[in-house]
Amino acid sequence: MNIQIKENERIDDLQFKGLKIIQNTKGFCFGIDSILLSDFAKSIKKDAYVMDLGTGTGIIPILLCEKTPLKKIVGVEIQQEVCEMAQRSIHLNQLENKFEIINTNILAVPSLFCKESFDVIVSNPPYKKINTGVQNQEIKKNISRHELTASLEDFIQTAFVLLKDRGEIYMVHRPERLVDLLSLMRKYQLEPKEMRMVYSNQKKPPCLVLIKGVKRGKNFLKILPNLYIYDELGNETKEIREIYHRDD
Repeated sequence: MNIQIKENERIDDLQFKGLKIIQNTKGFCFGIDSILLSDFAKSIKKDAYVMDLGTGTGIIPILLCEKTPLKKIVGVEIQQEVCEMAQRSIHLNQLENKFEIINTNILAVPSLFCKESFDVIVSNPPYKKINTGVQNQEIKKNISRHELTASLEDFIQTAFVLLKDRGEIYMVHRPERLVDLLSLMRKYQLEPKEMRMVYSNQKKPPCLVLIKGVKRGKNFLKILPNLYIYDELGNETKEIREIYHRDD
């Protein structure tokens, strides 16, 4: 298959069922948070209609197309250049029948789809509020890291509008935003149902939080066992190797 690779781009082998992805070395490349979210959401049911809000390079939909029996996933990405690159990754993996990408702000999404038309929403949104944290000179990286084009509340409100009753939302975020995340989910009736903290190792504070919510679900939050990336010797833990399919 003849896929155009532009300047500063590379093709990365995801080492899972032959999947590959195009990334720009000067842009925002996906990290472990996206990999962990795709694994956290792998219980997506058969023939589900899924949306990824802020899909970036398309890493989460590409993985979910093979990890789950979903029917179709729609990725929403505001940056035209990143969206076009993700479109080429769709062709590279021959996922045209399962993965569609739309170049728009998530604020416009409710006007493009019928209300309550998706079974599942996944999202790895920008972690930092405007004017907080270290700013990057690369605008593409800033948009991916900071809430420049949409706030956390915008992501959650959009998910509420699009999700069917009892539909599920899977998100990854930073632990320091956990209060914001939980309060906004409950505000928009996306009841938190499962939460898992991710740690670099047992000696450090959590670096990520994975959370699942259910639209108009009953009040009950299950705290899952901690996920550690490295053991006491600095080696990847067995679970991380399994998630990355290192032992396959």
